[in-house]
Amino acid sequence: MLSGPPVVSTAEQLLDRFVTASARQRRTLLPQLQARVGELLPLIPAELDHLDRQGDDWAAGTLIQLLAAHAEPVQWQSWQQSHAEGWLQTDSAAGLSFAPLQWALVEQQFEQADRVTSELLRQLAGEGAVKRGYVYYSEVPPMPVVDLQAIDRLWVCFSQGRFGFSVQARLLRGCNQRWDQLWPRLGWKQAGLWTRYPGSFTWSLEAPEGHMPLINQLRGVRLMDAVLRHPAIAQRLT
Repeated sequence: MLSGPPVVSTAEQLLDRFVTASARQRRTLLPQLQARVGELLPLIPAELDHLDRQGDDWAAGTLIQLLAAHAEPVQWQSWQQSHAEGWLQTDSAAGLSFAPLQWALVEQQFEQADRVTSELLRQLAGEGAVKRGYVYYSEVPPMPVVDLQAIDRLWVCFSQGRFGFSVQARLLRGCNQRWDQLWPRLGWKQAGLWTRYPGSFTWSLEAPEGHMPLINQLRGVRLMDAVLRHPAIAQRLT
């Protein structure tokens, strides 16, 4: 009979093992983190001080989400105030703030995060896209690399590595660029599923890998294809 991961004796050891483990090993440790969250909360802020704020390591994202869900309100508000623009450092060539997206993801408000992402893409596309309410695929190539990578890093960091443009691009590559094979893997079933937004989607970590962020497929796959082929995302796959 298969057994679960060994129980770590101290909270400090559990935290260290979680941060240094592989992605697969981390997932087996998640139940222990939830079960011992009371012991871990006092240790998390100091641990975060030692982690890379310019990457996308979802260990950090998970620890921050534990703080958000379980810390006393005063403690959480104080930590938020000390990271007003979010813990993960993001840059924007377009002068955008990614703080609203980061805090929505931290709170696991994934539907709100998806709406913020769509708005950010419209702003990156330009005034025309903002006015019309959607992005043309031809407006994607000029988007700054640093901005698209910031959006992707945030989704990866705060989804246990399950969501993000780079995750979708990797899955598409695994489907040999077959869009008809990608839709069911994402849990979208078909391109036109956007017409049943938002009720047809799963707004939680229980969603299929790559389920979010969403891209309007009502006009076909060109927009999503342009995003996933953008150098910003291609660089994230190397």
